[in-house]
Amino acid sequence: MGERYLRSVRLLAECMQGFERFSGESVRQCGLTHAQFDIIATLGKTTGMTYKQLGERTLITKGTLTGVIERLEQKGLVARERSGGDRRSFFVRLTASGEQLFDQVFPTVVAHGKQLFASCSDADFDAIDQALCKLKQLITDAGAGTPTSTPLPKEKP
Repeated sequence: MGERYLRSVRLLAECMQGFERFSGESVRQCGLTHAQFDIIATLGKTTGMTYKQLGERTLITKGTLTGVIERLEQKGLVARERSGGDRRSFFVRLTASGEQLFDQVFPTVVAHGKQLFASCSDADFDAIDQALCKLKQLITDAGAGTPTSTPLPKEKP
């Protein structure tokens, strides 16, 4: 496959795709797409957020965010309001129906995901978190043009 890092990147992508397939089952049963669930889950138990805040807290690209919110608005699950002084900015919040759906869907999806990780110990999660945090920092530093100084942990045999 060439460069060693490509194997790790592919493995990471396969894990994400596999998790999306696994979790997608419970999300679809609730009548939502992954992106719609991400918005509902992020807005749940909050007073709402701006588009910018939603973009920072979800896994949805900026170009997709508007369409997802519009579809949720059509379903009566979110409401958009103009933000204060900036006429271009919107504030998004769950409607009463959206809050009700959050209360129903979020625990179901979390319980389904929890099954997948039932065999993982705290030490397993700590190791996963450490490796992913280092990878995220390497990518963040590279994007900012900062030289990296923290090596990733060596792969165990």
